[in-house]
Amino acid sequence: MSHHHEHGARSASARALTVAFCVSAAILVAEVVGAVVTGSLALLVDAGHMVVDTGGLAIGLVAVRLAQRSPTARRTWGFQRAEVLGAVAQAAVLLGVGIVVLVTAVQRLVTPVPVPAVPLLVFGVLGVVGNAVALAALTRSGGGTFTARAARLEVLNDSLGSLAVVAAAIVVALTGWERADSVAAILIGALILPRALRLLRETTDVLLEATPPGLDLDAVRRHILRLDHVRAVHDLHASLVATGVPTLTAHVVIDDHCFTSAHAPTILDELQQCVAEHFAVPVEHSTFQLEPASHQRHEHDVHA
Repeated sequence: MSHHHEHGARSASARALTVAFCVSAAILVAEVVGAVVTGSLALLVDAGHMVVDTGGLAIGLVAVRLAQRSPTARRTWGFQRAEVLGAVAQAAVLLGVGIVVLVTAVQRLVTPVPVPAVPLLVFGVLGVVGNAVALAALTRSGGGTFTARAARLEVLNDSLGSLAVVAAAIVVALTGWERADSVAAILIGALILPRALRLLRETTDVLLEATPPGLDLDAVRRHILRLDHVRAVHDLHASLVATGVPTLTAHVVIDDHCFTSAHAPTILDELQQCVAEHFAVPVEHSTFQLEPASHQRHEHDVHA
């Protein structure tokens, strides 16, 4: 992925996040008013969820803006990892909200509270329409960054939550079963948890510098070893700085004569071309340390 493509993707994500943030803030105000008017737990829970999600979208927007800053001598990757930190924060908060929602909903399921169906339906429909607009903006941006994914996850959960509110309002209106409001709240919480856990796991892997998903280091090692004059590969590491920015480093042992015959630069070109073009996850940021075979006896604590 080129620098210009990454910058363009983040600019599109920033515009989409701005739209989503404004829409979510408007829905939040409407749902708070609706919760006060109707006394609905599902609407109150969704409003609480919207507080978190609106804050999460704000975090994501700040993270995307930071990620667009140029590198400096102090921060050689710039603020690209800010998007990962923002997504971790969003996922962690979503997880906490999901747990609180489930606990509160179960309590209200045991002791239901009367809920006016018509106002609940009106505010639920407003939430559905608003979230649909925000989700469409985020989807059109095509952003595959962690921040964009976290934002889509939040808005999608809000959309499903609003649909649950609408369904609860219809059930209450048709049957008078007031526990439908609590059931809708439980559904909202159940929808939040698995998606939040998945996003939290993926972003935590980035912070722990795990191998990027889709990049098979064993295959990379085998491919490098097939190159002419390459004898061994050690200290092979790969990680993800931010979305679309995988990095790879390795020590490559080559024949001694390559350094005297000026063949080493050719091997370096082949190595960089290899990891940039031959795998499902292209790695454009690679660093190789070329070592003569005779140097191996000076190596200490060699890693695979």
